[in-house]
Amino acid sequence: MTDALISSAYSQALEVIASVEPRIADATRAELADQRSSLKLIASENYASPAVLLTMGTWLSDKYAEGTVGHRFYAGCQNVDTVESLAAEHARELFGAEYAYAQPHSGIDANLVAFWSILAHRVEGPWLEEAGAKNVNDLTEADWERLRNELGNQRLLGMSLDAGGHLTHGFRPNISGKMFHQQQYGTDPETGLLDYDVVRARAKEFKPLVLVAGYSAYPRRVNFAKMREIADEVGATLMVDMAHFAGLVAGKVFTGDENPVPHAHVVTTTTHKSLRGPRGGMVLATEEYAPSVDRGCPMVLGGPLSHVMAAKAVALAEARRPEFATYAKQVADNAQSLAEGFLSRGAKLVTGGTDNHLVLLDVTGFGLTGRQAESALLDAGVVTNRNSVPGDPNGAWYTSGIRFGTPALTTRGFGQDEFDRVAELVVDVLSRTQPGTTKTGGPSKATYVTEDGVADRTKAASAEMLDKFPLYPGLELS
Repeated sequence: MTDALISSAYSQALEVIASVEPRIADATRAELADQRSSLKLIASENYASPAVLLTMGTWLSDKYAEGTVGHRFYAGCQNVDTVESLAAEHARELFGAEYAYAQPHSGIDANLVAFWSILAHRVEGPWLEEAGAKNVNDLTEADWERLRNELGNQRLLGMSLDAGGHLTHGFRPNISGKMFHQQQYGTDPETGLLDYDVVRARAKEFKPLVLVAGYSAYPRRVNFAKMREIADEVGATLMVDMAHFAGLVAGKVFTGDENPVPHAHVVTTTTHKSLRGPRGGMVLATEEYAPSVDRGCPMVLGGPLSHVMAAKAVALAEARRPEFATYAKQVADNAQSLAEGFLSRGAKLVTGGTDNHLVLLDVTGFGLTGRQAESALLDAGVVTNRNSVPGDPNGAWYTSGIRFGTPALTTRGFGQDEFDRVAELVVDVLSRTQPGTTKTGGPSKATYVTEDGVADRTKAASAEMLDKFPLYPGLELS
């Protein structure tokens, strides 16, 4: 695809949008400008290709298609069947999965599909068989009430939020913490690393139906073969949320015991983040769980977003190309460089480093909260997000950490030297930022003061790097 063709496509699209609501067109242009001029270091963000982005803006959006391929509740879904089949085919081939479900609208939706699929397979199915019923509609009211109670009181064991897990892994304010009787496992208080013996002991004591592995802020690899051993020992279903590191699995950076697909019963993921696709979710599963997962709509999901499934298919096709493996390796190498850059400048990292795509910086050494550090960096054109650290004294709102990810800037072309420079800029900003005070004169967890000139100096240094690696090079909007 030529630069002129891409530029023409987007310019004309924005003209059409502006003819109806010019403020939306203006905001879209502004977002591109902001992304081009900032150091995007949020671990859950990336840049999708023009082909992926353009795929979402089509009339596939206009079609209802509840159900599954070949079994829809609406007529005229033959083209949606093609789209969904291709997305699932690419996913199976890319990850070596027995089954793939491309309908989830987000990562949380994918996890909900997985949870209810496991409950349907492990609890509802045997219950119906025992009752001699084909489905829940055949149960008596008394049996149905008992089944509802059974479904709502199953046990889930997942990684705690402050240790690096996700809020959908049993965090009580989230629906996952409300629909399950849940407990959580953490990390070693000294090293910040997973201790599989501790996880095994907790699982044996708690006996969960679902053991959840995976993370959103754990900067190390996980041995999924060991997690499967633990699940098998207690009769649990192993579910892995690989939303953050799916690109490293697809790019064969994570193989063997570190690849969750051969070991888990059910795997969930987003399709953006390190996969560089559209915002959406996906479920991979063994054939045993496929029939339950296939009921995701209408069990949990609304109508499939056909235009997004089409974009997923395009992104997954891109990820099957050899150059994606090169990209994935560079993501991991860049994270190592970023971590080493922080450590060489005296910064403290959770677990002391990284071997995946993210780095978790403990900012208490700078005398700051995560919220202060996040805001000070944003002022300087460095886009990050605050994050809890294990045993965080500042809680989940203010936090004590900043999470950095390398996928987005690696897509732009940044290498290890550039990420070392990023670490230098970040440390410079944080070391020249101090906490502000409250109205009563006490120390604040939110306000901050950065030395004059630091933000502008950082923006200038960032611009020098960013100019060498333009975002969507050749794309010019009229």
